[in-house]
Amino acid sequence: MPQHTPVRIRLHSRHDGENVVQELPAEAIFRGSSLYVRYEDPQEGPQSGKTRTTVKIGKDELKLIRHGDIQSEQTFKLGSKLPGFYRSPYMNFMMSTDTGQLDIRLDGLSGIVEWTYDLYVYEEFSGHFEISLSIQEEQGS
Repeated sequence: MPQHTPVRIRLHSRHDGENVVQELPAEAIFRGSSLYVRYEDPQEGPQSGKTRTTVKIGKDELKLIRHGDIQSEQTFKLGSKLPGFYRSPYMNFMMSTDTGQLDIRLDGLSGIVEWTYDLYVYEEFSGHFEISLSIQEEQGS
C-alpha cells in the first residue's frame, strides 16, 4: 500500500483585489500518474464544521474535490470550460470553470501549480481567480 507523505502547502489566491494566503499541513501520495494532495480546510466561524480538500494534479488537468460540511468539485484544464458544483448546509449551486492558464511544475512530491480561471455560477460570470499552490515535502519524512 503506498504511503501518504507529510507535506506543507502554501495556497495563494487572488480575486477582486483580495489576496488570501494559507499555509497548511497536508499529505501527498502518487496514484498512477497523478499526485494527490489532501488537507483539512481551516475552520471559520462558530458553526463551521470539517471539510477535507483533495487536489488531484494530473499531467494537464487539476481537480479540486471537497468532502465534509462543504462538498464541491471543480476541474481545471487549459482552454476548457468544465462543469462543477458546490453544496453546503446553506446553499447549493452548479458552477463551471473556464481555465485561462495552467502551469504544473512537479519534482516528486514538491512543486508549484499555478492557474487562472473565470468562475461561472448558473452560467453567469462570477469572477476571475488567480491561484498558486506550492507543495513542499516535509524534511525528515
